[in-house]
Amino acid sequence: MALQVVGVSLEMIAAVRPLVQRIRRHDRSLADQLVRAASRVALTRAAIRVAVAWGYFVPWEAEGAEELVRRVLAMLWKLTR
Repeated sequence: MALQVVGVSLEMIAAVRPLVQRIRRHDRSLADQLVRAASRVALTRAAIRVAVAWGYFVPWEAEGAEELVRRVLAMLWKLTR
């Protein structure tokens, strides 16, 4: 499921990209929020793993956050079914 979420989130980013450009003409703040929100969907789990890889904290310190991300993804999955 995680790989599907990443793939679909990247597809979503590609789909909203032209919309962001149009929104920005009218509301720069809204366009920026959309870009950040769409990016976060793809990056949430990866950002935690990247931080571990950089040594910002050890893997066990990220376990709680990883579990919450898994729970949120599961909830979102269930909402779509």
